[in-house]
Amino acid sequence: MSQFPDYYKLLNISRTATQEEVRQAYRKESLKTHPDRLANASPAEKQAATERFQAIADAYYILSDSQRRREYDDLYNTQSSRTDDPSSTYSFFSQFANIFSGGASQSSGPNAARPDAEGVFADVFEELLRPEVERRAPIWSWVGAACGGGIGFIVANVPGLMLGAFAGNRLGAVRDAKGKSVAAVFSELSGSQKAEIIQALAMKVLGSAF
Repeated sequence: MSQFPDYYKLLNISRTATQEEVRQAYRKESLKTHPDRLANASPAEKQAATERFQAIADAYYILSDSQRRREYDDLYNTQSSRTDDPSSTYSFFSQFANIFSGGASQSSGPNAARPDAEGVFADVFEELLRPEVERRAPIWSWVGAACGGGIGFIVANVPGLMLGAFAGNRLGAVRDAKGKSVAAVFSELSGSQKAEIIQALAMKVLGSAF
């Protein structure tokens, strides 16, 4: 490997960034680079976006965990050539992932330790509304899943049922945890959090439409 991936540069943060700053940077960069935003792009443009999105996920995977970050920093200090080229992260994981806590030691294959980009991205809507209180009995989660599944089936048969049930379950989980409606929880968020949620939802709609 000729160049070492600079994950701080990929997330556009300093090496002294706090864990909260790492999380905020990931949210910003992942929303900006998500391939679903390029619905009408050429295959080459989509491939480049996918590589960048994966690189951002790689950076977050390493820097969001304090132990992995320390191990990465030890390597970072020994490298004379660093880059934010997304392609550099593939060779990095294939050569060095085994050293990281929770890395490839229990997996196989050259790419086994790399995080799944979509899995890391997960559901921004759910993440931003993740409760900070003890979870309660999931009554509304089940009610939401049943209602969402029924509406989804009416709209788009079995695929709609699955998507509707999942969406209803997640919305119900918010009510279970917060003890109030999703609309009430949403209204209490900051303007930037609301904007991120709307962006995430828009990308999911565009991604399913094309």
